[in-house]
Amino acid sequence: MQICRKFFIMNYKEIAKETIGNLYKAHTSIRKSGIDEKLIALAELRVSQINGCAYCCSYHAKELSDFGFEQDVINRLPGWKHTHAFNEKQKLVLSWAEALTYHDPDLSELREKLSQDFTDREIVELTAGITLMSALNKLRISLAKKD
Repeated sequence: MQICRKFFIMNYKEIAKETIGNLYKAHTSIRKSGIDEKLIALAELRVSQINGCAYCCSYHAKELSDFGFEQDVINRLPGWKHTHAFNEKQKLVLSWAEALTYHDPDLSELREKLSQDFTDREIVELTAGITLMSALNKLRISLAKKD
């Protein structure tokens, strides 16, 4: 007999407490790395938008609002390339977030631009934050209840 589950929900945080806990510890470490938290949150929201994680989009949009971003600026994030609402450093971070999330095969030119504004450690922390957010999005989308 085959059981069809309309909504497959799993308490993945409890089931793999140590593993998921370590992912969240890494997230906390990245947030404390010295990079402007607003830049990290901006990248996290864009990655969450690309991956389609409704919960994470809501969470990071509120976080940006709490950081002082105007709602109009947050609303413009999906079209960031076509607005002057973001400064050059924010656009650079958004370019990096999109390139990593969309798996751009040629990152060398963009990495060179990053090195003009960020230290090597900041680039590593930013890259870790972007890739970690993508993993957290996918865990939430595939295993948690729909929001």
